[in-house]
Amino acid sequence: MSKLSKTLLLSAALVAVLGALLILGGSMVWLLGGADGLNIDGAAAKTPRPTATIDVGTGWGAYGGDPGGHRYSQAQQITPDNVHRLALAWQYRTGDMTARAAHMESAATEGTPILVGDALILCTPFNEVIALDAGTGEERWRFDPQIDLGQEPANQFTCRGVAHWQDADADGACANRIFTGTNDARLIAIDAATAQRCAGFGDEGEVRIDPGMPLLWPGEFQITSPPVTVGDTVVVGSAIGDNARVVAPAGSVRAFDARTGAPRWDWDPIPRSEDNPAAPTWEGEHPPQEGHANAWAPMAADERRGLVFVPTSSPSPDFFGGLRPGNNRHANSVVALDGLTGNLRWSFQTVHHDIWDYDVPAQPGLYSVWQDGQLHDVVAQVTKTGFVFVLDRDTGEPFLPVEERPVPQAAVPGEWLSPTQPFPVATPPLVPNRLTPEDAFGLTLLDRLACRNRIADSVADGLFTPPSEQGTLFYPFTGGGANWGGAAYDPARNLLIVNMNNVAHHIQLIPAGQVGEMSKVFHDQEVSPQAGAPYGMKRELLLSPFGVPCTPPPWGVLAAVDLGTGRIVWRKPLGGVMGVTLGLPSVGGPIVTAGGLTFIGGTMDDKLRAFDSATGEQLMDWKLPAAGQATPMTYGHEGRQYVVIQAGGNARGGGKLGDAVLAFALQ
Repeated sequence: MSKLSKTLLLSAALVAVLGALLILGGSMVWLLGGADGLNIDGAAAKTPRPTATIDVGTGWGAYGGDPGGHRYSQAQQITPDNVHRLALAWQYRTGDMTARAAHMESAATEGTPILVGDALILCTPFNEVIALDAGTGEERWRFDPQIDLGQEPANQFTCRGVAHWQDADADGACANRIFTGTNDARLIAIDAATAQRCAGFGDEGEVRIDPGMPLLWPGEFQITSPPVTVGDTVVVGSAIGDNARVVAPAGSVRAFDARTGAPRWDWDPIPRSEDNPAAPTWEGEHPPQEGHANAWAPMAADERRGLVFVPTSSPSPDFFGGLRPGNNRHANSVVALDGLTGNLRWSFQTVHHDIWDYDVPAQPGLYSVWQDGQLHDVVAQVTKTGFVFVLDRDTGEPFLPVEERPVPQAAVPGEWLSPTQPFPVATPPLVPNRLTPEDAFGLTLLDRLACRNRIADSVADGLFTPPSEQGTLFYPFTGGGANWGGAAYDPARNLLIVNMNNVAHHIQLIPAGQVGEMSKVFHDQEVSPQAGAPYGMKRELLLSPFGVPCTPPPWGVLAAVDLGTGRIVWRKPLGGVMGVTLGLPSVGGPIVTAGGLTFIGGTMDDKLRAFDSATGEQLMDWKLPAAGQATPMTYGHEGRQYVVIQAGGNARGGGKLGDAVLAFALQ
């Protein structure tokens, strides 16, 4: 999972040459706010049914607002008419900028708090869990699992959230408990009121996850996304370092008894036995030696059905799959598992035989959408490719049509390619996926010419162009399209609201015997061995000599899709500099409210923004003390609605670092 480079953060110098940008940039109709010919309706979204028929948004008790990831709140005190009165109500500092200053350059603040009773409970990148008074922001307690700070985490020090579970059969200590996963691969249970370890869970409150093989370094295997609970089972995924080796840790999803920590089941996305129904789609050595296909992104749960919905990633390594011929079923998929047994209910693959690092990167959305006057339970999945797949929740079959289309087939010797890939029919990609020399962007004629030449010298045949020794453009880049921030669903308007990035990567395969020398030559770039494969790889963002993307702006978009029809209702550039809305890359996701608002941080200009959910019009923005590259949340407390965001930045993603938690309310 790649992060944005700091060099993408636009400076005042860029604004000084904005005139040149407007003259030279391609696709500027986006920048000016118009439609771009990709099935944008442009009309305000209508309300198909009263929201009272949908029992979501009554609190924020889970990472995504609810176990199904709506990121929706019924709070409606803040509206488009009064959002201009929103101001800082309180601010809390975690202390990381002083206590862990030496490690902040390896950290990403991506957490979303949850509301348990009248306490906000959040985690820091270093897995401290903190409870704050919901009305004042005063600290009630904090728990430090004392993770290994010397582990050199592959995916930075990251904690996106925690999970709350209430034992219906008990009272007293740990009847209400908080589950948190750690960067050093532990699952910990603490009392929600006191932060004391739940002694009856595992070994004095924790279970250590066994990665199944020796690690290359301590930080190769982490837990970065929140656990989920279904019934009395708690489930965790894992984040594993990419591209180090072919024979790597398995991406197993693991489940434990929520009371005792006893193992319940584990499910490996890669079939290790010949009798597994998915085995025929793994045509190489049996059992397959590859690892990963892990679930590093947040999962979702359907309590009524007793299902856990898992977004899986690519097998190891990312950019060469000749040792694992076949479609590699269950990798790069949305998977429904029985929460009690771990048995597979269904699986839908979004990318066949992934050699592009196009993981399923975000929490599956479990929504009830309106179509032809009826509610339908679906799973909506946003992807790195810019596609939105909408599936029937019971069967995994497409709810909105999907078709297989031919894709480029020229690959390096020894590679295996799927002749087709799945494409949604109703909804076009939310960001472009083909780049030509004529599309090149630049701040000056020379800058643009350099980008034009770089594109012309690369293999660039559109989406799903295989990696090459010459160098191939991946557009969208391996960070998306969509990423872990995911999407929000507005049940009043049937709208899925999602932010996506619009930048490119240049990926070059390196013969295995040359990787060491290339690492020395390109010591300031990412060069990985993919040990065990015939090729290593080099990955870099496609940037101009001035350090801005060679792809035309906007480089970040916020869009709304009608999930009943697949129609794009509106799409707007997200983020800018000095009042100019260019559209900036973002890390983090949106939330929506019954008051008709969409809130989102994420962008490199260190701002929180409010949009009209019906039209996509930006209504307000607020400068944060550090980059708010996390998903916000909202809640009501003692008659007042608050909007909260963790603002600590992302050391690899640009923007200012910090350790703030901020709550906004009407003044």
